Amino acid sequence: MTPETVINLVQNALFVLIQVSAPPLAVSLLVGLLVSILQAATQINEMTLTFIPKLLAMFLVLVLAGPWMMTTLLDYMTRLFQSIPSVIG
Repeated sequence: MTPETVINLVQNALFVLIQVSAPPLAVSLLVGLLVSILQAATQINEMTLTFIPKLLAMFLVLVLAGPWMMTTLLDYMTRLFQSIPSVIG
């Protein structure tokens, strides 16, 4: 196994990681920003007010994007397992 092969495997793994984690993180960031703006405008400083909307938004994103995320991960794992003979030998 050459260093180029290892670097390529790590790059592909990081790309898939970013690709799969981006939708939930982006939605969580957006909902947190909107709730914090609402809290600043109304001067309500309740910590649980940020938690519940983020939790609901994350659940909705995982329900909607879950099949795509699972397909992406399965495709990557399939390609990874199929490349084992060429990586080893």
